[in-house]
Amino acid sequence: MTSDRADAPVDAEVVVIGAGAVGLAVAERLARDRSVIVVEAHEGPARETSSHNSGVVHASIYYPTGSLKHRLCLEGNAALYEWCESRHVPIRRTGKLIAAFTPEEIGGLDDVYQQATQNEARSIERIGRAQIDALEPNLLALEAVWSPSTGVVDAFAYARSLESAARGHGALFAYHHRVTAIERISGGFRLTLADAGGAETTLACAAIVNSAGLYAPEVAALAGYPLDGDAAAGVPVLRQTVNRGRYYDVIDPAAARAVTRPVYPLPEHAAGGLGLHLTVDVEGGAHLGPSTEWIDPGTPLDYRHPETADWRVRFLEAGQRYIPGLRDDQIAPGQVGYRPKLQQPGQDQADFLIWHDRGFVHLGGIESPGLTSSLPLAREVAAILS
Repeated sequence: MTSDRADAPVDAEVVVIGAGAVGLAVAERLARDRSVIVVEAHEGPARETSSHNSGVVHASIYYPTGSLKHRLCLEGNAALYEWCESRHVPIRRTGKLIAAFTPEEIGGLDDVYQQATQNEARSIERIGRAQIDALEPNLLALEAVWSPSTGVVDAFAYARSLESAARGHGALFAYHHRVTAIERISGGFRLTLADAGGAETTLACAAIVNSAGLYAPEVAALAGYPLDGDAAAGVPVLRQTVNRGRYYDVIDPAAARAVTRPVYPLPEHAAGGLGLHLTVDVEGGAHLGPSTEWIDPGTPLDYRHPETADWRVRFLEAGQRYIPGLRDDQIAPGQVGYRPKLQQPGQDQADFLIWHDRGFVHLGGIESPGLTSSLPLAREVAAILS
């Protein structure tokens, strides 16, 4: 057991809880000049939100100007391409179309373009039918916003590259370990960890970065923070909601090749997402989704696809907007992902939360564009702890 003396040695200067893309980016950044231990409940990195998504490299189109999502996504877009291209991580600069398919949708497209322009999204354009034909001749959209800096990345390969770089700086990893208690001690914290067999150990550190994603509120509660916030004590609301997204894959090769880049409808911010869209992966596969489904607090997270007839019909109808003539036998259930949100159902989108209290750094609501923003998010955390 570590002593409570102020000069007692620590096992690491910083413990990062969570080995998703953001936690790994934080570990890599901090391990350049600090001792770091990463604690992760799963058997390896990026087993939850980081690898169960569309893998899109976002361009900072939708987010309120000046927000963390806007600033960090815009910076992260360029940083992610540079990181991946210099380390041979699969990434493609596909570009992306946000499309209006009916005259009634054109006004909403104007709003998207205005926000993207205000956010200084790189090389953003408003294009018409002739330019759409040049990019995607099979797409029957009337008008679109063209974002050439959008792309797709192999999210798991990116996470592994961050893990490798962090290890290269000396970071240690404790996989199959879950944090069960956090205690403030003189000079830092004492964490109790349980391994997969239930055996407990303790770990002393000077600072904690809570990058536990879907479970960030539980970690904050272990540290004694009220999840509904305490304005008098300067504690923000830490409680999160969870939004499930299911996908369908386009399994017919000819249909999958009909459109070669991501195509999005008008965003559905109040529903918790960007609408059922078409994405491609780094190998050219085509995918529809994700859905936006609020789930009740405490609902177990099940990564199996809960296929139902009504959702299949909704996905097929959405897919037929992007790939005319798409048939039911050309799609199949794909992956399922979960988004940690500070947003409440029916409300507008919420920003990332980066909150610091005496060595405890809490990262809340790290959903999309968290993957794109991971490197500048890590820089922000490093600046806080400096």
